[in-house]
Amino acid sequence: SHGSPAWFVRDKKTVAMFVDDHHGDGRLGIWCAAPAGVQEVLVETEPDRFYRPPYVGHRGWIGVDLARDPDWDEVREILRDAYRCVAPKALVTQLEA
Repeated sequence: SHGSPAWFVRDKKTVAMFVDDHHGDGRLGIWCAAPAGVQEVLVETEPDRFYRPPYVGHRGWIGVDLARDPDWDEVREILRDAYRCVAPKALVTQLEA
């Protein structure tokens, strides 16, 4: 739907997208929604692992570099946070149950 795999809540709101050399940037990663302020902190403190993705970065989304031996437990939590950012409260409550 977006030229690469993407995950949605109720087929409407985008949670995350997988990217592989998007427009020749050489990166393998995911772009995902993030809680307010998280993008700035991660990009500033760990710029080799996190970046501000094009198109969605201005909305606070983060890019996660998957080519540099990622911490998969951390990636899982980042994706759970992304889901929490865009999902309706009722679905977030089900996730927490």
